[in-house]
Amino acid sequence: MSKYTGPKYKKSRRVGFSILESGKELLKKPYPPGEHGKARRRKISDYGTQLIEKQKVRFMYGLTERQLHKTFIEAKKMRGIVGEDFLKLLESRLDNVVFRMGLANTRSGARQLVNHGHILVNGKKVDIPSYKLKPSDIVGLKEKAHDHPAVLGALEKISSRVSYVSFDLEKMEGVFIRYPERNELSADINESLIVEFYSR
Repeated sequence: MSKYTGPKYKKSRRVGFSILESGKELLKKPYPPGEHGKARRRKISDYGTQLIEKQKVRFMYGLTERQLHKTFIEAKKMRGIVGEDFLKLLESRLDNVVFRMGLANTRSGARQLVNHGHILVNGKKVDIPSYKLKPSDIVGLKEKAHDHPAVLGALEKISSRVSYVSFDLEKMEGVFIRYPERNELSADINESLIVEFYSR
């Protein structure tokens, strides 16, 4: 298969970054997986550093290499800073916004909600996880999914949301208010290294 479906914790340990954004993966074992994970102290080349940075983002958003590269090419055509535009495009994906709103515990869970046709965008069903939202787009649940156990469980666990999305619990819908600012995204990602990787 083109997508990795194994343990997320192992991938987080491989790149030294919490791809679930919870930090739990690295609490007990903050070193690479494998028998010699603790002992490894290899010097990483410039290419290796760029590759790891790219893999952080790919694993976090759950994309294939082809999807990630396509998003990068789209970001290059925009007028802003390429690396920042790249991250903004990834954050505007429908599956990511569903996750940010708290309708799912993980992005893979959000992707499943979208794939199964439970999500509406501006009142119309959209079952494409990569669908790019625009500011002011309204994202909601189909009425039949309002009592979906996975959704209710996720909403119970969420403690806060990012400032560029809003959510109305009564209506079970939210708004993608705006594209995020760079300082609202993970400081552990060095997008300039990803730009260098794809510009080789």
